[in-house]
Amino acid sequence: MAEFRVTVSTGEACRAGTWDKVSVTIVGTRGESPPLPLDHFGKEFSAGAEEDFKVTLPQDVGQVLLLRVHKAPPASRGLLGHLVPDAWFCRWFQLALPQGAPLLRFPCYQWLEGTRSLVLREGAAKVSWADHHPVFQQQRQEELKARQDMYHWKTYIPGWPHCLNEMTVKDLDLNIKYSTVKNTNFYLQGISAFADLRIKGLLGRKGLWRSLHEMKRIFSFQRTPAAEYVYEHWKEDAFFASQFLNGLNPVLIRRCRYLPKNFPVTDAMVAPVLGPGTNLQAELERGSLFLVDHGILSGIQTNVINGKPQFSAAPMTLLYQRPGSGPLLPLAIQLSQTPGPNSPIFLPSDDKWDWLLAKTWVRNAEFSFHEALTHLLYSHLLPEVFTLATLRQLPHCHPLFKLLIPHTRYTLHINTLARELLIAPRQVVDRSTGLGIGGFSELIQRSMEQLNYSDLCLPEDIRNRGVEDIPGYYYRDDGMQIWSAVERFVSEIINIYYPSDMSVQDDRELQAWVREIFSEGFLSRQSSGVPSSLETREALVQYVTMVIFTCSAKHAAVSAGQFDFCAWMPNLPPTMQLPPPTSKGQARSEGYIATLPPVNATCDVIIALWLLSKEPGDRRPLGTYPDEHFTEEAPQQSIAAFQSHLAQISRGIQERNQGLALPYTYLDPPHIENSVSI
Repeated sequence: MAEFRVTVSTGEACRAGTWDKVSVTIVGTRGESPPLPLDHFGKEFSAGAEEDFKVTLPQDVGQVLLLRVHKAPPASRGLLGHLVPDAWFCRWFQLALPQGAPLLRFPCYQWLEGTRSLVLREGAAKVSWADHHPVFQQQRQEELKARQDMYHWKTYIPGWPHCLNEMTVKDLDLNIKYSTVKNTNFYLQGISAFADLRIKGLLGRKGLWRSLHEMKRIFSFQRTPAAEYVYEHWKEDAFFASQFLNGLNPVLIRRCRYLPKNFPVTDAMVAPVLGPGTNLQAELERGSLFLVDHGILSGIQTNVINGKPQFSAAPMTLLYQRPGSGPLLPLAIQLSQTPGPNSPIFLPSDDKWDWLLAKTWVRNAEFSFHEALTHLLYSHLLPEVFTLATLRQLPHCHPLFKLLIPHTRYTLHINTLARELLIAPRQVVDRSTGLGIGGFSELIQRSMEQLNYSDLCLPEDIRNRGVEDIPGYYYRDDGMQIWSAVERFVSEIINIYYPSDMSVQDDRELQAWVREIFSEGFLSRQSSGVPSSLETREALVQYVTMVIFTCSAKHAAVSAGQFDFCAWMPNLPPTMQLPPPTSKGQARSEGYIATLPPVNATCDVIIALWLLSKEPGDRRPLGTYPDEHFTEEAPQQSIAAFQSHLAQISRGIQERNQGLALPYTYLDPPHIENSVSI
């Protein structure tokens, strides 16, 4: 007979403790023990508690391999205990063996709801080919089968990445649901914004805004310094151009080496901005011209709001970077992909209302492109694919599971909620945006046909767009620092567990994970360049860096500023109620306001963007890993180095921001969430 000390750590979250009874079975090389109750007088497993239990094994089980955890309601609760299951969040178990052997830590970090059994392994990460004992191999297979039975794929809309097969957040397993605190805060924020606008009589008003001044009424319900700055500067050409660099959609601008044939800008048109002594060809050769092309919007399906058809444009915008430290400025805007007498090229020298209306059409295109593609597709649907494949194909003991699981937190909850309340028929996108769910769907399908792996890898994306040296591009500057820090961290972890390229090729679980992402997320499109297998450590490092960056920094950059840039609606209108102008000299203030979204649609969208911009508590900034899945010294040292690197990056960003009229904070590491959770 041998005596063990078992230490159990319960999570600190609301309702993490349990009244249920817990027992453990110790599995070793010579057999396994019977269930050993962990029982004190009174209540065990309170939230935040670490408790010691002494257990006696009736026989020697040999070297400890696994820990089976059993949880069930006490007999005193009778039928009620089964009808109203009690949940428990277990952080970890620890075994103290006889004769002073090293402590064995068994990470858990899972909810166990109702009557439940769970098999845990000692915390050392293991790749599949390094697990030689048949008990370990069987445990890996059984764990993955159980998770594949729990989490299934479905097609939400044809041509979109596949997603979790659940209808509502009520159906979700506790391990992927919002915490009680986060869920409560989320709905309280929504109720507060909803009530404020209803009290002002705006939420149900279907008509036009009476004036630009009246729009300030919605602007006042929540204020941020960035939103105030947008309100004060939205008409300025320099601010209009700067949003392609540091606004909500900083991913589309590219260097222009030659003018597209369907954008016939002439020297005479742009001479007032370029000034004397130069021309278009000279500036093209110098590399000072940039293009933003919303051509993917051409001919896209549009919506009907309040019984009125809505309109969309597919503009092209030419921009000029002044020599030295001058600002980026717009040179010309064409509101369609087809030049001609009904598609004039608008210029800064035009009548002020013509020029403002043309810029506003570009901003509406930015809204549609950003919300459907940059935000929904790239920063929500793809992270859901990474999350679901991780849960289905990587066991808890796999080093990539331990590395990636913090970057999947709450992603399945927020995306399931989006399919309930945001992108479902008759919900916000469908009732209040210019494209509606039909246009969003068509846009995502088009983008999926064009998507390329290099678009997902920031260094390649920056290089392909030719924007390595454009000044004042803080999304690029901060993003590249974050990418580099993540890449170094990932490389250290990969090198700990994969000694060679062959070890990558031989990891069948890793290859299944990559293959499932390719088939379910990228719909097996070879043209995408997304790998369906990984052959080298270098390729694995890039791939995992891409996954973590997409789930954290990329989402923060294109999500956290939604309210800041949309609170003053003319800066980023969600729809347009009149068609794009086909001639110059017709625009007036009355027509401008009549083109903008109706009052109720404006309110609907701004409430949604307020909610989607603000993490409702229970945050975990990038590099924060309170759940200690890695127990070995080497990965823990890499985590500490990663955190130190991020802190250094943050200090540099904050110092730079002190000198900016509009600080760029979205990629400051403390502001970046580990995962897509809102």
